[in-house]
Amino acid sequence: MTIRTLSSRDVYRNPWMTVREDAVQRQDGSTGIYGVVLKPDFSIVIPYEQGAFHLVEQYRYPVQGRYLEFPMGSWETQADASPETVAAGELKEETGLVAGRMTYLGHLFIAYGYSNQGMHVFLAEDLTPGPQTLSPEESDLVCKKVTVAEFEALIQGGHIKDSATLSAYCLLRMQRRIPGL
Repeated sequence: MTIRTLSSRDVYRNPWMTVREDAVQRQDGSTGIYGVVLKPDFSIVIPYEQGAFHLVEQYRYPVQGRYLEFPMGSWETQADASPETVAAGELKEETGLVAGRMTYLGHLFIAYGYSNQGMHVFLAEDLTPGPQTLSPEESDLVCKKVTVAEFEALIQGGHIKDSATLSAYCLLRMQRRIPGL
């Protein structure tokens, strides 16, 4: 190991995250601090049918803007829920869609330079529509169906900036051959 932890202390905690500060010793013997954001992994779902994706758009407070993204989330109150259960639940809650088939595409880290959080990526197909069940935090969420070409144009136009959505799409492109991709 190139960095050794000398001590740790929680500097902030809420139900969704913990910020920890570690005193560290580097390989060369010098010391310093390292801030780490601890968050549970989440699931992200790529709802795909007939050459199009179902996206959600909502206001994201930290960046003070509305952006499009794939449905995603974690269940802090049910930390033992499987990533696939969370993915199916988030898909249903945010879009009303139920997937007849969920394919696991892989696990990626969000920003391992400062956080331990990762994401489990799923492709959802054979979709059946139904009602949304939005939480109060998602009350402004709207769903949009876009073709693959429109999706890529939205990325190029700066309307999709979410790194989780972009990296999930990249993983899909690398692993699957889907008409329209």
